[in-house]
Amino acid sequence: MSIREQNVFAIKKIPTDLVVVVLLVLLTCVFVLVPVLSDTPIRTVLGLPMVLFLPGYALIAALFPNRDDLDGIERVALSFGLSIAVVPLIGLGLNYTQWGIRLVPILVSLSVFTLGMCAVAVIRRAELGENAFSVSFGAAFDSAKEELVTAPKGRLDRALTILLVLSILASVVTLVYVVVTPKEGEKFTEFYILGPGGMADDYPTTYLNGDSGTVIVGVVNHEYAPINYTLDIRLNNNSLHIDDGMRNLRLAHNETWEHNVIFTPTSVGDDMKLQFLLFREENQTHPYRDLHLWINVSEGAGGS
Repeated sequence: MSIREQNVFAIKKIPTDLVVVVLLVLLTCVFVLVPVLSDTPIRTVLGLPMVLFLPGYALIAALFPNRDDLDGIERVALSFGLSIAVVPLIGLGLNYTQWGIRLVPILVSLSVFTLGMCAVAVIRRAELGENAFSVSFGAAFDSAKEELVTAPKGRLDRALTILLVLSILASVVTLVYVVVTPKEGEKFTEFYILGPGGMADDYPTTYLNGDSGTVIVGVVNHEYAPINYTLDIRLNNNSLHIDDGMRNLRLAHNETWEHNVIFTPTSVGDDMKLQFLLFREENQTHPYRDLHLWINVSEGAGGS
């Protein structure tokens, strides 16, 4: 068998570790892009190695295809380190493209990079033949055990090796905890009014007695819990009639409520304070949010 035929045969026989990497990349894409699967915890379980380990491992496999280049522990440590270095660089590059830093572009970029490095690793290992690095998972466990326990090393070398392994485990556990249990941000509620055109201007401020006015009222819940709100519109401290469906609201966390609210001024005068009050839960005494406009209401041509 010629050298070329041996290389082709070796390429067809893809190393087990790279097969696992390719499968993990494909599974991650499936669980991120398929709507039903993207809501499951498996997405997080697959996403962590996709960001923190697989890109670096594929790069190490491409750079160091020889079995004698690095030992197992060094490959694992460098895989984490290079992943942490590569992923931000890919994100920085995406920031200057038309796609930006969004989920799908990041996923596609990481997948292309990882699969590309795997392809390079397969070709380079094929050229080395029996000297190529390969992973037998049972043998890898025995090798790691021997590296930590039975290898004839000095106390300092053994202590550094154990410290490296513990550092990797601590980093992984910490990152998993941070991702799975994100810290709650500031709790607040957005409350805003817009003109009929949907902009924060051109508010109706001049009325004839008996005319109705319309503004767009928006409420966004960022309280990290479902909240009951009560909307009240007051003119000179007197409540105006609005539909019950617009008055009592219940919003889940991150839910937005935005609707046209129609009201009719009940008194005549100039520079009257039209208040939009938002109350939270059972507290109907002190408004949680307060907005206002100054309006003029005249009797009109037929008024006395």
